[in-house]
Amino acid sequence: MSADDDARRLQAANPTGWFEELYAEAEAGTASVPWDVPHPQPHLVEWASADGTGQRVLVVGCGLGRDSEFLASRGYEVTAFDISPTAVAAVQARYPDSKVTYVVADLLNPPADWHRGFDVVVENMTVQALPVDLHPEATAKVAWLTGSTLLVLAVARDEGPTPDGPPWPLTPSEIRAFAADGLTARSVTRDNGRWVAEYTRDN
Repeated sequence: MSADDDARRLQAANPTGWFEELYAEAEAGTASVPWDVPHPQPHLVEWASADGTGQRVLVVGCGLGRDSEFLASRGYEVTAFDISPTAVAAVQARYPDSKVTYVVADLLNPPADWHRGFDVVVENMTVQALPVDLHPEATAKVAWLTGSTLLVLAVARDEGPTPDGPPWPLTPSEIRAFAADGLTARSVTRDNGRWVAEYTRDN
């Protein structure tokens, strides 16, 4: 069974808790995490080419930490969270000397003091891993977390019937929905089947 098949099997049984089940099975050696790749997301690398010193960044659904560690290497003060305690424990073990603050938290119910608490929020393919009926709530929470700048990276699809997932790639209307809670789109591009979207807030 492939890593994608593992994810689909678990999601079908537990639409929001399947992340923990997948990471727990991966730790036990009975499943694979399809997004555990040996490099940060290329569009993120391109976007974060400048020094981030002095900026607080929040990574949504950090998984096993590739993006978070990259941002820390660029000088950002990084907080990264995942709903899966197993994932957070695994990433802390993987990077024992990390400068990143890794936290167990739920995007749909984040800590109250995180409201607009970060200069930059990075949402890399987390909303698309949730069932489509949860996309509006998750998108609103991402905007709620953002202080100044939001970067959204996601697989793109056209409007139309909901595909089998996970993942459930984002439509044009779904990517535009991140312009909420006072955020406005600075740039939204579709590059080789992926959204690269930046939103900003005038404080």
